[in-house]
Amino acid sequence: MRLYLLALNPTDSVTEGFLPAATRLGLDVTVLTDQPDAHRRTYPDVEILECDVRDFRAVITRISTHHRPDAVFTNSDHLQTQAALAAAYFGLPGKDWRAALRTKDKAEMRRRLAAAGVDSVWSTEITEPSALDAPYPCVVKPREGVASEDVVLVAGPEELATHSKEILDRRPGTVLVVEEFLPGELFTLETLGDGRVRHVLGGFHTELSPPPYFIEERLVFVPAHPEPVVAQVLAQLDALGVGFGACHTEFVVHEGRARIIEVNYRAIGDQCDLLLARLLGIPLFEHILRTHLGEPLPADLDARSDGAARLEYPCADRAGTLTAAPAATELAVDGVHLTYRPLRDVGERHELYRTNRDYLGVLRAVGTDQPTVDRVSADFLAAQRWEIQP
Repeated sequence: MRLYLLALNPTDSVTEGFLPAATRLGLDVTVLTDQPDAHRRTYPDVEILECDVRDFRAVITRISTHHRPDAVFTNSDHLQTQAALAAAYFGLPGKDWRAALRTKDKAEMRRRLAAAGVDSVWSTEITEPSALDAPYPCVVKPREGVASEDVVLVAGPEELATHSKEILDRRPGTVLVVEEFLPGELFTLETLGDGRVRHVLGGFHTELSPPPYFIEERLVFVPAHPEPVVAQVLAQLDALGVGFGACHTEFVVHEGRARIIEVNYRAIGDQCDLLLARLLGIPLFEHILRTHLGEPLPADLDARSDGAARLEYPCADRAGTLTAAPAATELAVDGVHLTYRPLRDVGERHELYRTNRDYLGVLRAVGTDQPTVDRVSADFLAAQRWEIQP
């Protein structure tokens, strides 16, 4: 059976998750990408075809002139609609392209939720620097953005005009969304469905950098959110038409009310999916691929329920060259399994982005007791050293 995997940059999810899972399932994989050289260096034993993967017509043409597909899949935020349209064209299982578009387009998501009567958020779109009459504080962000890239909290019209100009100067042609700030604690909900059943895999409590930016600095696993909270989030996902494959939903809870911040219609990234698979003790990546092959999910995933976990992202606090940093490490301490992976090489120079592109590395910690996981994680990070020279 042939799996077409659409990709932009090579990612840990593909390298350590989906490609090994495809091998275990006995699938022949063809990667379609607009960056073939980077993928060939990373996956030398996988068939790589160059393709303008942001254009669904190019994807369909590339597949139809190659081998017959059995599944079309992507875990990229930017390619969900293209993969869904290609799967539909070939009559294969996949996400509803309309749901993929609604979740990627943050303005359309707000309109859809409001029309369905499940949530109403003040929101508008701008294409040039503006000082709007809006319910401040507001958040300004790219309509199709990802990873807190150019997401900023603004206190008034002058700040909005300043920040929107900065973003549009860096990203000409971008449409920005300005929406009211939603107060509350930030959480995630991780789900997996096949269009018939939907499993809730738990979620995370997310700790952010100080405002006005929204960098995710650490996540702590939440085995089960309160049932009323889960019901509210699932109702909003239903209104968006989300229910097939993996989905990562970010939401805030304020005075018992759960409100979606954004929906990433794919598995959670930044190595959280790798942690989730280990934590739950399930073949997560195989389950995700099987849904795209048309196989039903089991009624019970037989996931472990006694796990505790934490992810930490050491961040650069300045622009410069990384001159010292810990190497990749894997060890067990007091019953906690620690995995550290560097995300920048020593000698690399970077600007300060104020997004997850500032991550220097990621620490994944899995155990069965949250205080122990927290202590072991803190001790490990305190013993490490990162140095950045101007």
